[in-house]
Amino acid sequence: MNFEPYPFEKLNNLLQGIIPNNAYEPSALTIGEPQFDTPEFIQKALCDNAPLLKKYPKTGGEEILRKAMRDFVASRFGVTLSNEQIIPTFGTREVLFNFPQFLLSDKPQSVMAYTNPFYQIYEGAAIATNSKVYHLNLTKENNFKPTIDENILSKCDLVILNFPNNPTSATLTLDELSQWVELALKHNFVLLNDECYSEIYTDAKIPSLLEASLHVGNDDYKNILVINSISKRSSAPGLRSGFIAGDAKILKSYMQYRTYIGAASPLPLQHAAALAWSDEAHVESSRKIYKENFEIAKEILGTAIPEATFYIWLYVGDALDFTKKLYKEFNVKVLPGEFLARDDDKGENPGVGYVRIALVENPTKTKEVLMRIKECLGE
Repeated sequence: MNFEPYPFEKLNNLLQGIIPNNAYEPSALTIGEPQFDTPEFIQKALCDNAPLLKKYPKTGGEEILRKAMRDFVASRFGVTLSNEQIIPTFGTREVLFNFPQFLLSDKPQSVMAYTNPFYQIYEGAAIATNSKVYHLNLTKENNFKPTIDENILSKCDLVILNFPNNPTSATLTLDELSQWVELALKHNFVLLNDECYSEIYTDAKIPSLLEASLHVGNDDYKNILVINSISKRSSAPGLRSGFIAGDAKILKSYMQYRTYIGAASPLPLQHAAALAWSDEAHVESSRKIYKENFEIAKEILGTAIPEATFYIWLYVGDALDFTKKLYKEFNVKVLPGEFLARDDDKGENPGVGYVRIALVENPTKTKEVLMRIKECLGE
């Protein structure tokens, strides 16, 4: 299998040999990793349950974790799930890579479509399944929302959306998500929405594809799946706690497949994650910080405050040159958008000209670093 280098590897190659200005403290705004301590009560639960390391964890997860996840979905989205409609996972990256392999294993000429730019695991899964790929370009012209082409969708076996979106910060309304549910039913493809940024919203709550499924009367979530994670929500990417939820018929077979993967979460992590999924106060505190960071960015860079995520998708012209200059003169790393996207069938890369800036630091540091970026833009 011939996998593309990861965006961060491409960035390292781009910056190789450049000596940054050491008059500034180094700052990396490249990765979507919250730079805040995991809340103390989560850490304590992890320590308190350390003796459980002597036991093998179940592939399907403990009921304490399953219940916490079901309760989260119910309280957050108003969606009641049965145990058969949700599976705890070891984060979501592993799901995004192995679920397509499970789903498409018996399709000799499988077809996937996903948003472009994208989280590179989508592409990795397409390569692993030898799938034909259609890119759903996100551009300024379509407000960074995928344009619907039913001729393409009618050929697809699996479509992956990612809203709230990384890296553009775009969101879809309930009606827009509902339209996608109807398309999945009409053309009989599996529709998966990567909702890992659903809890990092700045004002109004962001709808889930599960809500949209109910909205159009698809009460059993036929062909509909979502994934979500605790990583961004709880500043706890190391807990590796996520879930996949929706169509019980698909998940029943996928659950059997997962018994062979060996991706069960250790019991101490499950107990800590259960507490994290069950608490909302710590999430609200994080949301306030991210919103303040966006307000600072608006003041300094003139960027609009997005509805969700902690990313700025900033147009800078020549993103490669800008990235090198910003690192050399101001000791700041950002990620060129073209590293997060691919050329479409017209040879156009929707990430060209943009950089992704992850506002994952505290507001004081964020303000100082954004002032450096403004100075670099102004030169």
